[in-house]
Parts: sequence; structure tokens; C-alpha cells
Amino acid sequence: MTIHIREHSTSAILAIWISLLSNIILTVLKLVVGFVFRSPVLLADGFHNAGDVVASAAALTSMQISKRPADEDHPYGHGKAEVIGSSIVAIILGLAAIYIAFEAIMALFEDPAKASKIALITAIVSLIWKYILYVYTIRIGTAENSKGLIATAYDHLADVYASLAAVVGIGLALVGDAYALPLLTYGDPIAGIIVSILVLKIAIDIGKESIDILMEKSVGDERLVAFEELIQSIPEVKRIDRLRAREHGHYVLVDIRIGVSGDLTIQEGHVISSRLRNLIMAKNEDVDEVLIHLNPWYPEKQSGILTNEE
Repeated sequence: MTIHIREHSTSAILAIWISLLSNIILTVLKLVVGFVFRSPVLLADGFHNAGDVVASAAALTSMQISKRPADEDHPYGHGKAEVIGSSIVAIILGLAAIYIAFEAIMALFEDPAKASKIALITAIVSLIWKYILYVYTIRIGTAENSKGLIATAYDHLADVYASLAAVVGIGLALVGDAYALPLLTYGDPIAGIIVSILVLKIAIDIGKESIDILMEKSVGDERLVAFEELIQSIPEVKRIDRLRAREHGHYVLVDIRIGVSGDLTIQEGHVISSRLRNLIMAKNEDVDEVLIHLNPWYPEKQSGILTNEE
């Protein structure tokens, strides 16, 4: 069996490298400014970015591994390496959410630090930078169907939420300092709590998708119906006995059992299988393997779609 794995394009690898370098720069920037100006939400966001460095490195490594062709030990290819990478991203995001919430809650029981305009500018720069990275990576990740890059894109989105909350929190704190409004001076840690909730939700969503793929969950019903329509478009196919499809990282594997006339020769059956395989792969760029098993069909045994093997 040959797996025709589509390698990630240069643009996908470049996107993950840009993400990694950006996270390193933003981590240093946020931590330095956060420490100097005692901004809880900016510090928490900085430590979150430190986790993003690890997440980006994991995504890059997993994408490189997923490019490897099928071998004797991995006959279905290495596509799930990306799913493992996205799982690591989910874990890091979850830990970051817990850390951000803890630091923000602790800050509520301390005297608020004086808000800084430099901290506000840093948060604004991070917000714009991360939003651009999110749009950039999600477009390429979706086009490449790269689970690792898509997870990295949502990691950037979590940072957008974090930076937005930091902008609002620090901004409110500045207003509180300027107009002697004590409640607003706690805007920074309150924003941190909101950020932790948003980041945790993204972590759960990424983790759930990763687990589904690792547990061999079937593709959606709409996708199966589309495959069924393609199969039924081949006149020689008399019956669909079984149809299964699952994601294997950035590509999909399809398993089909169909009934064809029992009077056909092996050569004729082979031609039908080849036509069906080529049709499905031509209509679905993310399908890299279609396994087809032919069952003999006779008019007197005609039936609909079966769930059990023949």
C-alpha cells in the first residue's frame, strides 16, 4: 500500500518559523516591561508567551515529522505527529490559563501597582502583532489542512484576547489613577481573570479535536454523504457494504467495501477500483489513501448499505 502524503509547502514551514521567532521577541518584551512596571496582566501574558515558544517549537517539530513518507513501521504515514503537536499546544494553553488566573486573583489581594503608559503601548503592539499572525497562520493552516499550524493560529488568537484584555485592563487602571477611582485601578488583574477563561476555552477546543483524531473518530456525516455520492456515481457499483473515513493528521484515509457484479473478471474489478479511487482523490485534495474491497453482487441478494462485513 502506498501513501501519497502531500508535504507541507514552504509557506507553512515559514509561517511556523515566523510564529516561533515572534513569540520569543514578544515574551522578552512583555516580561521586561511587566517586571519593570509591575503589570500583573502583562506579566501573565509574558509567561503565557513563554509557553507559546515551546508550543511553536512543538508544532514545528511535529510538522517536520509529519512530512516523512510512510515506512515499514508506519505504513499509514506520520500525519498524526501534527495531532500530537497540537495536543501539546492545548496542554500548554491550559497550564497558561491556570497560571494567568492564579496571578490575577493574587493581585486582587495586593495594593494595585501604578499603571504605566509603556505597559499599555506594549499591550497594544502585542495585540496588533498577534492579530496579524493569527490571520496569516489560520489562512495557511486551513489551506494546508495542517493541524499543527491551525493549533498555532488559535494560540495566536488566545494571545489576541490576552492582549486585548491587557489593553482594557491597563487602560482602566490609568483612568483610575488619573481620576482617583480605586475600583478601576484593579482593572489590570480583573482583565487577567477574563483572559484565563478565554485561553482555557481555546485549550479545551484544541484538545478535544486532537483527542478525536487520535481516537480514530470518523469524519462528519456530511463528508461521508459526499463520499457516498461519488461512489454511487460509478455505474458498476451495485451496493455500498461499508464506508469509513478518518483524519490522520493533515490527510484523510478512506475505507470502502462495495458490491460489484460477481460475473466481472479480476481485471475489470481492478479497473473499477482504480476509477473510484482516482475520482475520490481528485474531488478531495486532503484524501491521500482510498482502500477499496470488492464483494461479489448478484441481483437476488441486492440490498442497501450494510454495516457488517461480508
